[in-house]
Amino acid sequence: MASILADVDRLVVPGLTHWNHPSFHAYFSISASGPAILADLLAAAFNVNAMLWKAGPVATELETVTLSWLRQLTGLPPSFEGIIYDTASTAVPHALVCARERLGLGVRERGLAGRAELPRLRVYCSEQAHSSIEKAAILVGFGQEGLRKLPVDDAFRMRADLLAAAIEEDRRHGWRPCCVVATVGTTGTASIDPVPAIAEVTERHGLWLHVDASYAGPAAIVPEHRGVLAGCDRADSLVMNPHKWLFVPIDLSVFYTRHMDVLRRAFSLIPEYLKTDEDAGARNYMDYGIQLGRRFRALKLWFVIRYFGAQGIVERLRDHIRLARLLAERIEADPDFEMAAPLSLSLVCFRYRPRSLAAKLSRSAGPERLLVEREIDGRNQQLLETVNGSGKLFLSHTRLNDRMVLRFAIGNIRTGEAHVLRAWDTIRHAAAGAMAHVGGNDV
Repeated sequence: MASILADVDRLVVPGLTHWNHPSFHAYFSISASGPAILADLLAAAFNVNAMLWKAGPVATELETVTLSWLRQLTGLPPSFEGIIYDTASTAVPHALVCARERLGLGVRERGLAGRAELPRLRVYCSEQAHSSIEKAAILVGFGQEGLRKLPVDDAFRMRADLLAAAIEEDRRHGWRPCCVVATVGTTGTASIDPVPAIAEVTERHGLWLHVDASYAGPAAIVPEHRGVLAGCDRADSLVMNPHKWLFVPIDLSVFYTRHMDVLRRAFSLIPEYLKTDEDAGARNYMDYGIQLGRRFRALKLWFVIRYFGAQGIVERLRDHIRLARLLAERIEADPDFEMAAPLSLSLVCFRYRPRSLAAKLSRSAGPERLLVEREIDGRNQQLLETVNGSGKLFLSHTRLNDRMVLRFAIGNIRTGEAHVLRAWDTIRHAAAGAMAHVGGNDV
């Protein structure tokens, strides 16, 4: 064991991208707190398979209780019941299958293939929605053509009016609208779709509404940000990932639904060797998803909520949001940088745009303007590679309005103001170095 641990230091640690580092700002920070790491260690030692109640009574009961706590903390209604999956990429296919099951098309029994009487099914999301939705459409048989991605507004949010028009158009052309996926905290910009307006549309047309709140859902624990989940009480299902912004190690994704009966109807399959004689009120979580084997994931969320308490969680999330505002103010005050999307929660989207190139851009049109835009994109790509190559921090990127944009996500439990200000200095110095390399003359 001593040799193995030595090789961890020698071989493994140098090859890590250190997600638990306070200067990790790429993607959405997956931050593991000490109490949750201890809980994960205990879960591994207990080695419970939480499939049947009798196979892990405390794992089943703790999952039910802990998800009730999280529901109350985020202000979701008692009608929402939950189950833990590994990631949101697993939760989304379950939502689509539930939406399909509720239509009563007999797909569970008869499948999709070769059924001439079965209309093609359509799912809707915004252009900014996570790629897991498209993968889910592929997986459950809707296909990529069965997913319709809708244009967004200037704040990168789904437009409910375009959603309503798309549903009506699809009906006229023989499609069967099935499900809408709204996003609360998109991966690209942390934009928040207008869930109340979307719910009006889905209720009018009888469609299943699933909300992807993987990143932003926990923000509702903060009183002044409770509104991020406005309208979500009208959703049929919702997913949030405590492993993104609630200090729990990957993986732990919570799927809530107002229709646990539909979820069970879609997935329950009990062979003889798994039949039990418990009271009918006992919940066997294996009946509510594709997985039979289930880790004791609830333990680490239970540890986090008990250790930090509601107020401790609020203080940490609130500070992350404050740090994002602090960084945004620095960016807005620097003439060589610009915000690329409205600030939302703890994600800052920005671009490096040197003054000389900005001036040239303002004088350009047509193909010449396109060349300048490409030059700015190239500078941002170079900046990203330089900053990440320094090993001092880690950023990611996206494309918005066909422009390269840098993403600075704040969510690690150990990230403080000093880390953010030091990261900003590193970014500025890297940009200055790039300018010096080209002689500071972009014209």
